[in-house]
Amino acid sequence: MKFQFTQVKGIIFDLDDTLVQTGLDFAAIKRDIGCPVKEDILTFISNLSCSKQQSEANRIVLEHELHDAQTSVWLPGAEAFVEVARQHALPLAIVTRNCRQATELKLNRNNIGIDIVITREDAPAKPDPTALLSIADCWRIATHEIAYLGDYIYDIQAAHNADMQAWLYTYQAGISDYKTCLSYIKKT
Repeated sequence: MKFQFTQVKGIIFDLDDTLVQTGLDFAAIKRDIGCPVKEDILTFISNLSCSKQQSEANRIVLEHELHDAQTSVWLPGAEAFVEVARQHALPLAIVTRNCRQATELKLNRNNIGIDIVITREDAPAKPDPTALLSIADCWRIATHEIAYLGDYIYDIQAAHNADMQAWLYTYQAGISDYKTCLSYIKKT
């Protein structure tokens, strides 16, 4: 199934490696905070029993995110895709696991004018569907009529958990047609 603007009434994007190319080194972050390789960083931090450890881990993650935000750039074709969505008068939003500060840097650096932006400070992190559902409610659009575009399993899980269309973005070097890099992931 190919993505068609006429088959959705709204689009929600992930941010990192969906709209902007980033260089976050998750292995380094995990190493720096003592997170096991196979564990989710945000879950690991929230499960730390010592508030000092949590605070220090959050500080380290923030440092990595802010450094990354300063080098983020639009992915090839992403800006044009957003403009075509606007031409179709589709409401747009972003739901990211990034912190608000790093997200704002990325949005400002790349002049991404999407008004509804939900970060991990605003709602439970993906794959929890809370942020997606709140946007659908705000837009007054049935969830199955909204596409959620992301590059990672948490994005697909969040879309499925919200009963939204799940679209996996996979960067392909040399391809500037953003839609070509989108694959529909059916809920099983």
